[in-house]
Amino acid sequence: MKIALITYQDQGAYHNSGIENEDESLISFLASKDLEIEKVIWNNPKVNWESYDLALVKSPWDYFNLITDFYNWLDDLENKNIKLLNPIDIIKWNADKHYLNDIAQAGFKVTPSLYLTKGNDHSLNEYFAHFNTKKLIVKPVVSGGSKHTFMVTAANVDEVEEKLEGLLATEDFIIQPFLTAIEAEGEWSFVFFDGKFSHALLKKAKPGDFRVQSTFGGTVHPQIPSSQLLRQAQKYVDQFANNCLYARVDGTIIDQEFILMELELIEPFLFLATHPESFENYYEALIKLI
Repeated sequence: MKIALITYQDQGAYHNSGIENEDESLISFLASKDLEIEKVIWNNPKVNWESYDLALVKSPWDYFNLITDFYNWLDDLENKNIKLLNPIDIIKWNADKHYLNDIAQAGFKVTPSLYLTKGNDHSLNEYFAHFNTKKLIVKPVVSGGSKHTFMVTAANVDEVEEKLEGLLATEDFIIQPFLTAIEAEGEWSFVFFDGKFSHALLKKAKPGDFRVQSTFGGTVHPQIPSSQLLRQAQKYVDQFANNCLYARVDGTIIDQEFILMELELIEPFLFLATHPESFENYYEALIKLI
């Protein structure tokens, strides 16, 4: 079986000290298990996809900048009957943050969210009262890497609205209250392989920032979650990540309850280096699914 590990044309926009090493380390580990695997750039027009039996979506980190091309690529793989992990229908669903509304409507705890529809006028001031907060987070529904992500307060609301006026001409945005627990405790990430828990960590922003990505100075701290917290995270995977090689459940704890921020099913960094059994866990899940 010939396997493609899907990545992107790295131009440095989303690079941090761990990205390349995780992909390379994973390939080396899987190759040591006698799997024939190589990195393949998802939108390279020279790739003969029919030469691969299986494709693993790992780090196509520019997909949200090229979303139409990305959807077309998914359709092409489907038409060529090439198995993709995670499954194509789940990736399409997860690419647009309207999926959070689906999860909330199913009765799961999710960060309160409203949507700003492109082409319409919006006044951000009204959302401070709606969410009973002094800080809002606004970002595109198709986004990643904190692109066009704004923290909005009374001090900068006019400035952000001016920027959004142009951005909302072409894309929808999601608006949420800023969860102060992120500043106080950090953001949890739970990593699952084929629905089975592997490892967890806390991501913390640098002082004075709200973004936990390492690109912006964030740090990661491996954790052993309580059984109660793990059960809460597991429920999202059981319901919404069937037949997924990987799932990363990101969220925070408010009043002793886990609140989902993102269910990452497309290209999450898996923090494989933070746990001694993570590579083996990935491999065992992969073998089971193929």
